[in-house]
Amino acid sequence: MSKRFPLRLNIREGAVDMSHGSGGRAMAQLIDELFVRHLDNELLRQANDQAQFQVPGGRMVMSTDGHVISPLFFPGGDIGSLAVHGTINDVAMSGARPLYLAVGFILEEGFPLADLERVVASMSAAASRAGVPVVTGDTKVVEKGKGDGVFITTTGIGVVPDGVNISGDRARPGDAVLLSGTMGDHGVAIMSSRENLEFETSIESDSAALHTLVAEMVAAVPDIHCLRDPTRGGLATTLNELALQSGVGIRLEERAIPVRPQVNAACELLGLDPLYVANEGKLICICERRNADQLLAVMRAHPLGTEAALVGEVVEDEDGFVTMETSFGGSRVVDWLAGEQLPRIC
Repeated sequence: MSKRFPLRLNIREGAVDMSHGSGGRAMAQLIDELFVRHLDNELLRQANDQAQFQVPGGRMVMSTDGHVISPLFFPGGDIGSLAVHGTINDVAMSGARPLYLAVGFILEEGFPLADLERVVASMSAAASRAGVPVVTGDTKVVEKGKGDGVFITTTGIGVVPDGVNISGDRARPGDAVLLSGTMGDHGVAIMSSRENLEFETSIESDSAALHTLVAEMVAAVPDIHCLRDPTRGGLATTLNELALQSGVGIRLEERAIPVRPQVNAACELLGLDPLYVANEGKLICICERRNADQLLAVMRAHPLGTEAALVGEVVEDEDGFVTMETSFGGSRVVDWLAGEQLPRIC
């Protein structure tokens, strides 16, 4: 017992109630005994409404992402680790070194405290492994029936070193298009966990923090043109975004795109195209063709890039089409995702 909180929080059997969002003693106890206990670090411990820190020289990068995934727990991860990985990756795709995270929780009344602790513990472990601490945050509670357990918003900041200029508008005709690994793993893992989409599969989410891979790539080739993680909408939609930003076309080779057999089988069963299925631990790299082999070697030497492949090239096309040479020898347009293949994927 403590003088501040005579009775400890009943995490094993308790649930979130409206008092946990009131700003009073119950909220302070939830923050102290659950959030701070798992996410503890020197900056978070200051208990201010903001975090103050020194940053190294370079251009600052900031990214914010909301996470509403269903189910909250899935093969290979959960909403806690996903929230950390997703924001770290968005920062890293600029070539930046991620420094700090801020986290906002929206909790639904009645959400089990044991599940909340599981989420926060997973977030803590992911942040610790990545070396990117959560230094500030916020918690709100909504009435039962007006949420869905827990929603999380994460904001990350980082620093881009001098001499690095990675941007979605820098793809040029003749550039090579590289992938760090197999497509569609995360989306299939989520589908396998949903009650109405059950099927036998050994696929786990590829959710992972990519900043160490990016750091090694940038160290080898500082003049990478574009980096992007193909999350919602998958590879196809992400390449269309890059083609539009850069005013170019992109030509893919279907045979070169790595997709696990289990993912292909699941997508065929559900009538989906794996090129549009989300990933949470893979990246697209666009670079000068002369640097492609060097970058592939760096990527394949990293645990998160062992299946990296050269899958296409950037071409001149004022209409900005993404096309693909199929495994049957034909050609087709790989268009933007129309509608929502799989909602609540991240």
